[in-house]
Amino acid sequence: MANNEKISLGENVSVPVHVGVIMDGNGRWAKKRGLPRKFGHREGAKTFRAITRHAKALGMQYITYYAFSTENWKRPKDEVDAIMDLFEKYLDEVRDFIEENIRVRFIGDRTRLSENLQRKMASVEEDSKDFDSMTLVLAINYGGRDEICHAAKTLAQQVKEGKLEPEDITMDMIERNLYTEEIPPVDLVIRPSGEQRLSNFMIWQAAYAEFYYTNILWPDFKGSDLDKAVIAYSERNRRFGGV
Repeated sequence: MANNEKISLGENVSVPVHVGVIMDGNGRWAKKRGLPRKFGHREGAKTFRAITRHAKALGMQYITYYAFSTENWKRPKDEVDAIMDLFEKYLDEVRDFIEENIRVRFIGDRTRLSENLQRKMASVEEDSKDFDSMTLVLAINYGGRDEICHAAKTLAQQVKEGKLEPEDITMDMIERNLYTEEIPPVDLVIRPSGEQRLSNFMIWQAAYAEFYYTNILWPDFKGSDLDKAVIAYSERNRRFGGV
């Protein structure tokens, strides 16, 4: 597919503005083939690249991937180390997206990541900050509860300093202090691999999101599967609490 090629799924298909993807099933994909789990993560990274370009071709404005959660540190050390090595190597390749006018953002607590990884993340964000064809968001060391706690601490500090009264705190203020500041709410959450839970992913932002589950493991997820998710989303009646 050419970088600027557009895909139409039909006049009646409404493409969501912001899609969140829980990249699940890498380890099981590898296990089914008798391979170490890290090989599944490598294949999952290839799928990530292909799906990002397909999402752009569909006209999505934002796509957020759940790459590494605050709970994933509980995994075996060799698997965590392999994932972190993959992140560092892949950040060099992410620059290909910059050439395609894609803005890259990272959300999550960066303090536990290596200094080299943090530098690369900051560099990619700075170099792509003015691009507008699509925004790619990677959630690394991210947790929805942790994010809300971070926002609460920020506002509590302002109260402590006398800059804010507790009764003046609004939902808009909380949103402005989330990692996703300036990023719209999630319209559609896609989770492959057969699991049907949110797993601490964008709890606040997905309050009114539609959910799409599939038994396909993430490394086997194709552009045609993304098309099916978008079509299913387009057939939903989103009322946002109304009638």
